[in-house]
Amino acid sequence: MAKQRAIRFGILGAARIAPDALIKAAHNVPDAEVVAIAARDPKRAQEFATANGIPRVSATYDDLVNDPELDVIYNPLPNSLHCEWTIAALRAGKHVLCEKPLASNAVEAERMAKAADESGKILGEAFHYRYHPLADRIRALMTDGTLGRLVHVEGQFSVPIPETNIRFDWSLAGGATMDLGCYPLHMIRYFSGMTPRVVSAKAETGPKNIDIAMDVDLELARGVTAKMSCAMRKDSVINATFMARGDRGELRVINPIAPQRGHQLTVKTGAGEKSETVPGDTTFTHQLRAFLGAVRGEAKFPTDCAEGIINMRLIDDVYRAAGLPPRAT
Repeated sequence: MAKQRAIRFGILGAARIAPDALIKAAHNVPDAEVVAIAARDPKRAQEFATANGIPRVSATYDDLVNDPELDVIYNPLPNSLHCEWTIAALRAGKHVLCEKPLASNAVEAERMAKAADESGKILGEAFHYRYHPLADRIRALMTDGTLGRLVHVEGQFSVPIPETNIRFDWSLAGGATMDLGCYPLHMIRYFSGMTPRVVSAKAETGPKNIDIAMDVDLELARGVTAKMSCAMRKDSVINATFMARGDRGELRVINPIAPQRGHQLTVKTGAGEKSETVPGDTTFTHQLRAFLGAVRGEAKFPTDCAEGIINMRLIDDVYRAAGLPPRAT
């Protein structure tokens, strides 16, 4: 299979992110082929399939994950359904690329990782930003001495989201930290190479237990602090930034999440200030290539389920520090 034909994907749900995250990316990656979809509403599934050139519609999620012609299941379902259907797909012998955050909480992530280990299949968490060359450039600048000794790091992501959106629904494991804050939390950890400890967190809530904004103070190491903020208020301004300050310089990045839509990296040191952009394909195209490499046994997928457990433990800690329960608890 690995050397003779394309890897065949099925999609769970007609999610808005699927065209960019997988379908368009697959057009740029000859080894990937999206061949089937299932949604709870068969009419919506058919309309989605027609609009996106997907040849087959499965009657149910169960039919899709058990389809013997599929190699990989892409799971962009609401957070509360990540665990159930990812485990079902793994047990059906499929690799799974699951949207972030991997699960509703760390306990679910651990169950998913156990299922992946037992099945011998790849379970990846779709932190697509991590696969763009910009991410490699940021990490290099933070670790090669350019900034000197790291002192402080900040990540911020805000997007206005209508209050009717599923992200405002507790039963679907909603919340700003789940949908938006997971990105800067992941960046702070990946770019610094350190595991953050939550010092304090303050949430602004909308519906009961749903954070519509979150501010978090973190400690990365002795003398190294970090801050994460996110918001999905309906009046929020779209903004995604990352900053790192050392004792010899400072790095600032505009739009590290989807750099293909425009970004800027600025480094200021004693030698002066320099701005640059880093060329590359879409983050999703880079991610898909990396995932296929893992499926073919060529390389490890960096944002795998072991990493996903660490991410979910951090998110759970943020909610506890803010006086809110981790999702699905």
